[in-house]
Amino acid sequence: MALRTGAQHLIDALAAQGVERIFGVPGESYLAALDALVDSGIAFITCRHEAGAANMAEADGKLTGRPGICFVTRGPGATQAAVGVHTAFQDSTPMLLLVGQVRREDEGREAFQELDYAEAFTGIAKAAFEIRDPARVGEQMMRAYALALHGRPGPVVVGLPEDMLTELAEAPAPRAFTRALNELGADTARAIAARIDAAQRPVILAGGPGWSAAARAALHAFAVRFNCPVATSFRAKHLFDNTHSHYAGEAGIGVNPGLREALREADVILAIGPRLGEMTTQSYELFDVPGGVGDRLIHIHPGGEELGRVYHPDLAVTASPGPAMLAIADAAKPENAASRAPWVAARRASYEAWVQPVSVTGAVNPSQIWRAVSARYGDSAIMTNGAGNFAAWLHRFFDHSAYPGQLAPTSGAMGYGLPAAIAAKLRHPDRPVIAVCGDGDFLMAAPELATAVQYDAKIVVCVFDNGAYGTIRMHQERAYPGRVSGTSLVNPDFKAMAQSFGMAAWYVTMTEDFLPALEAALASGRPSLIHVRQSPEDIAPGKRLSAL
Repeated sequence: MALRTGAQHLIDALAAQGVERIFGVPGESYLAALDALVDSGIAFITCRHEAGAANMAEADGKLTGRPGICFVTRGPGATQAAVGVHTAFQDSTPMLLLVGQVRREDEGREAFQELDYAEAFTGIAKAAFEIRDPARVGEQMMRAYALALHGRPGPVVVGLPEDMLTELAEAPAPRAFTRALNELGADTARAIAARIDAAQRPVILAGGPGWSAAARAALHAFAVRFNCPVATSFRAKHLFDNTHSHYAGEAGIGVNPGLREALREADVILAIGPRLGEMTTQSYELFDVPGGVGDRLIHIHPGGEELGRVYHPDLAVTASPGPAMLAIADAAKPENAASRAPWVAARRASYEAWVQPVSVTGAVNPSQIWRAVSARYGDSAIMTNGAGNFAAWLHRFFDHSAYPGQLAPTSGAMGYGLPAAIAAKLRHPDRPVIAVCGDGDFLMAAPELATAVQYDAKIVVCVFDNGAYGTIRMHQERAYPGRVSGTSLVNPDFKAMAQSFGMAAWYVTMTEDFLPALEAALASGRPSLIHVRQSPEDIAPGKRLSAL
């Protein structure tokens, strides 16, 4: 038993779980915890906004499969971090939001910045609770880890009264959390493999949390052995090599019509990991609700509450996708693989036709840009993005070969790409990390450029500047043509803005200049930004590609 403050017990508990870094914005409500970090060996990444800190923690959780950790202060700090909590919830990402709280004796008085976390985070977190006894910090942190990781992963909010953090108490040394097994039985694995092999038009739909490099490799091996095409759910393209002969595309926004028809025609769909939410099912219109999949659907998901939530599967299995894929891949030998060759070839041909560059008006063609970038960096880069029409070009035309290689919010949250890129670069310093942002999207997170510079996170931020909230403008033009309201933007000079932070920066106004600018940015040895401007007259003649 060790006599320590609640804050010291807290940091000891995090250290016992192997936590390497915490993302946060400092606050007086948890000064004791900040002090306890000094001697812990855990890095505190000081961010410039709580939303950025929460998004970094969420991205770190995606990359590791372990809870990303975010520390913010009470009240305004907690509410500004809520966007990252919501993304973690919708994306099924393990995450812990640790929040300072008023003194226990002041609770219920609406003290300065007081907030009832259980009430405030209802519906956007798996759970929210306070640790009120310093002797039980280790126990309660185990509870937080269990909630974040077991079943469908997600965010947990933990309130920390500031007087609890300074109070001394004896408690046993914390232990590392042991994750419960969530695996597929051998008989069930063989039955699933047999169902795939008996089908003439099967499709594997991969997505969700809980994957690993080994599970991804098993998915590739199974697809080849059983001659089965693989599609990925919304913003999960990196779960299968997009250049592979058996990759059929992403079931997401603006889906390839050929893939949509393939999913409708499939006689077996093995959905391994995804929730079958609105984006993946085309606003729930891909199949009729609830019985439109009939006896075709085999659904594997770590949270039993998701199975049958919208669509009724013929076979439902509660298991983590990674271990499940490993079990299925070892389950049986195929007997009818050759008969499915035309089906696989047709799906691949449809995908390859879908990702060919298209014509656009103007001098910047994002389809050509992302085809060129993926040919050069698709096997190494981690691509991050927030939300907006700019992201649709990336998702359609960039081939992900690397894993992990994609960080994007299925929640559709703006301002995600830049913070996610910082987290990715800190986690994978030797890989190219490229944040793809729209102008409105970028300005929701722009202060985190300072974080990238402070921690020498050598990311490249690509800002596509069209002077509008583009997605909303698109919908506005469809619903109320010619009546623009609230969607126009007046932007700063993003290149000059980046340079003011100490970054390298470039203008690009023509398609052919983007890849050279990106290569220069990656070679610069500094955090960098590329301002993609769609008005060539904004830059003097002869200055198409301008670098610091």
